[in-house]
Formats: sequence, structure tokens, C-alpha cells
Amino acid sequence: MKPQPFRIAVPDETLTDLRARLSRARWPDEAPGAPWSYGTSVGYMKELVAYWRDSYEWRRHEAAINTLDQFKVEIDGIGVHFIHAQGKGPNPMPLLLSHGWPGSIVEFLEIIPMLTDPARFGGDPKDAFTVVAPSLPGYGYSFAPGQKRVGLAGIGDIFHTLMKEVLGYRKFGAQGGDWGAFVTSRIGSAYPEDLTGIHINLLTVPRERLDLSNPTAEEKRYFEELAHFLNEETGYQWIQGTKPQTLAYGLTDSPVGLAAWIVEKFRSWSDCGGDVETAISRDAMLTNIMIYWTTGAINSSFWPYYDRRHGPWPFKLDEKIRAPMGYAAFPHEILRPPRSIAERLYDVRRWTAMEKGGHFAALEQPKALAHEIREFFRPLR
Repeated sequence: MKPQPFRIAVPDETLTDLRARLSRARWPDEAPGAPWSYGTSVGYMKELVAYWRDSYEWRRHEAAINTLDQFKVEIDGIGVHFIHAQGKGPNPMPLLLSHGWPGSIVEFLEIIPMLTDPARFGGDPKDAFTVVAPSLPGYGYSFAPGQKRVGLAGIGDIFHTLMKEVLGYRKFGAQGGDWGAFVTSRIGSAYPEDLTGIHINLLTVPRERLDLSNPTAEEKRYFEELAHFLNEETGYQWIQGTKPQTLAYGLTDSPVGLAAWIVEKFRSWSDCGGDVETAISRDAMLTNIMIYWTTGAINSSFWPYYDRRHGPWPFKLDEKIRAPMGYAAFPHEILRPPRSIAERLYDVRRWTAMEKGGHFAALEQPKALAHEIREFFRPLR
């Protein structure tokens, strides 16, 4: 299992075809009412698509990603793509970063240098990390047409193999949000002896473990949030978790459909006050969408939802995860379980209420998240 250097090189004809498809977009009507009330705003999408077609520069962003050292290695039949950014300090700690859906490695482009070279940002070089940031199997450059599907537990096991057997790290830290938090928790549960600790910015608490009989005020607040989320915000989970193949036709054939599906989540889940571009730049959103479009990986990216709906929980529920855990509680995260619930599953060592930010923490608040990661791992080094 020897990693091979990798560079992104999207063919010119792929970009030409994309521009033609964007020029031929057929637009749906929109129900009366405020924009975004029933899904992605038609007006916003027309503006975004015009910018994507006429002004967005993929080659500039492709070149920026290619300044980072990237590799591919075959693990369990999957060609796993990963960034490997060396830390600049006296003893950089290996740190695995795991993204989620509908994210990608684009989430980490700004935070990686903050973690690898803290002195450059006014920090202590003793806090430096060597960052390994893979594309989840089935996502982006860890995708090949027809490859086998891997669930969350399998992804955690593959990433553990990447860190231990491929890269040779005796111990390492792990951090993640969204599905990356599930993957991080899986590694913390299955391989605690190999971890210095785990840090997450989404709490993964199974609903079947909740005690609804005598909740505290904070737990009651969470149960109300959860009920609203289940009623109003989980349509995407149902289709992605039951009939992903059917949805994939439209999103694989139409870049506008793909963008509308993803942008709605960026807006709904970020701390943007209704204006998504105040939290996540237009170029960052489009670069993330471009990775899905140019690799054709949207269908396989749905698989963790099918796996969760039809398979077991990806880590043990009858015992605490023994790896030390830190949590950054961003105020606009989609779900915010209280510490009393989290402590039933995790060995919580640090719990920080963040001032601003939502689900896409590394994109929205990279400085704040980098600070939290450094603070959590410092006493564990």
C-alpha cells in the first residue's frame, strides 16, 4: 500500500460541456411566497448559475488545491485520495480531518495552514499538526464508477488503516463534522489506544438512547429542536437513504439541479441569517460543487445515508467511547444535544460554546475552529 502522488486535472472538454449545460438550463416556476420558503430560490440560482457560467474560474481553484501534497492509495479495494500537509513545528502531531455531505476537502483548504503552521497565524509552533485530509470513500477523488459502497464504520476502518498502516503514525488525533463526526467517533470507539483524542463539531447521539421521561430544561429544548428537524428538514435523508439511485439521475445530468440540491443545505445549515454568501463565499460553494460535478460522485456520496437507515449504528452504544473527546458547539449547528446527553457516550474533556458559526464550521469559522482544535489537543500531546 504505497501512496502515489496525485494532482487534479479536469479535462477541458468537461468544462466546455459544463458551460454548455449551464447555458441551456431549464428553470422551474416558483410557488408564491417568500424566496427559499419551499426550497432553493429560483432568483438566487439564476444569479449563481450566471456567475458560474461566465465568471467562475475553476482552473484557479484547481491550481490552489494542487499546491497541497495529494496522494492516492488503494485500501480495501478503494482508491483513497488524501491531502498530506506536513506540520511546521518541533513535533507536529498527526491529525486526521474528515469531512461530510455535501462537503468535500474544499472545507479544509483555509484551516489546513492554520493547523500545520500556527506560528504564521500568531500561534505557538508547538501546537503544529501534520494534517491528513482524505476524501471520504465514494466522494470526490476517492470515487471510481462502479466501485463498491462503504458505510460509515467501513470508512472509519479505512481511515484508521490509512493513518496506521499506510502512513505509519503510531498515535494520531481525529477531527470531523457531519459524517466526519460519525467517522471520527467510530475510530475513537474501535481504536481508542491509537488515538490521542477526538474532536467533533457535530454530536452523534442516537435517538433511541434518549431518555424522554424527565428531561432537564436544556434537554427539553433539544427535544423540541429535534422534533422540528425531523418534521421539516429530513426530506433529503429519506430520498438519499431509500432511493438514492433515482435521485442521482437528475443530479448527475444537470449541474443546475446538483447546485440547487447542495446550495440549499449550505444556506439552511450555515450561520448566515438567510444570506448564504455572508457565511460561505460563492467561489467556495462552487468549488465544492465542482468536485461533485467533475467526478460524477454524487450518487455514491449518498451511500452513508442508505447505510445509516439500513445498517447498525457505526460504533458501540453499550459503552462509552474511551478516546478523550472535545466538542465545539456552534450556535447554528443543525442539532445541539446538551452535554448531559453527550456524556452518556463520550469522555468529554472540553466543551466550548462558540460565538458564531453553523454546520460547516471549517468553512464558516476556520480561525475559531482551528483555535479550538489546538486548545483541545494541547494537553493530550
